[in-house]
Amino acid sequence: MSGAEKIELTVDSSGAGERLDRFLSANSGLSRSYAARLAAEGRITVNGCAAEKRQRLSEGDAVTAYVPEPEALEAEPQDIPVDIVYEDDSVIVVNKPQGMVVHPAPGNPDGTLVNGLLRHCSLSSINGVIRPGIVHRIDKDTSGLLVVAKTNAAHERLAAQLKERKALRQYRCIVNGNIKEDEGVIDAPIGRNPRDRKKMAVVSGGRGAITHYRVLERFGQYTYVECTLETGRTHQIRVHMAHIGHSIAGDPLYGVRKERFKTNGQILHAKTIGFVHPETNELMKFDSELPEYFENILQKLRNKTD
Repeated sequence: MSGAEKIELTVDSSGAGERLDRFLSANSGLSRSYAARLAAEGRITVNGCAAEKRQRLSEGDAVTAYVPEPEALEAEPQDIPVDIVYEDDSVIVVNKPQGMVVHPAPGNPDGTLVNGLLRHCSLSSINGVIRPGIVHRIDKDTSGLLVVAKTNAAHERLAAQLKERKALRQYRCIVNGNIKEDEGVIDAPIGRNPRDRKKMAVVSGGRGAITHYRVLERFGQYTYVECTLETGRTHQIRVHMAHIGHSIAGDPLYGVRKERFKTNGQILHAKTIGFVHPETNELMKFDSELPEYFENILQKLRNKTD
């Protein structure tokens, strides 16, 4: 099919007997619902024949998915409030609320931070029409600071700082359990979870990932922690804290099943960001207040331990 990205997969023994939509979701990065939609549109074949989402696969089957070009998701300006912490001609620093998606993607075509920013200003074009200006991301249910590039030159220089581990990104979170050490370093590679492709995990052969953590307060069953990223892998803090047995409270993917606090996701906030300004070479550092829900949970924990 012209104008489409082709994903080609061969079913191994672990995928034998799996439904087509589930297999694609687990091995391609596509969501299961999106894979089902592609099948309904005739965009998925098994051994060269159009296939339905419910089709059961056999070892050795050749699965091909034709994914429409992402330009169909071109971000449009929308009247969405954006909390701007700092702005000049090159960069804009924003404080993203919990629950807001950073940029359009299948399942979230609009209502994102990028849509709101495009109404406010122009952004770099390096990441194309879906992710203009986005140098780094934070998860939908993670709140806090991120820097966005307004020009291509700024984008390239900021991206280089992140790659060279020269940018500062500090987070605050509440984790399950009592961390005994006052501080530590988690140096563990992260990649796709081989058993659940929607998750990341510490895996052999994954990309190098380093998180520094420091205990701020202890509350018996919970610990208030500051985490500093040395690298920036997908879900890095969430995966690393779960890896050492202290998942972030409220985390629907990596947390414990029974949660004491009712939240809209992980209690994780990108509190501080620092970088060298791409034009002036000035060292810039920005800090943000914890969201109200985060502060309320901390106060409840403090009141219980008084």
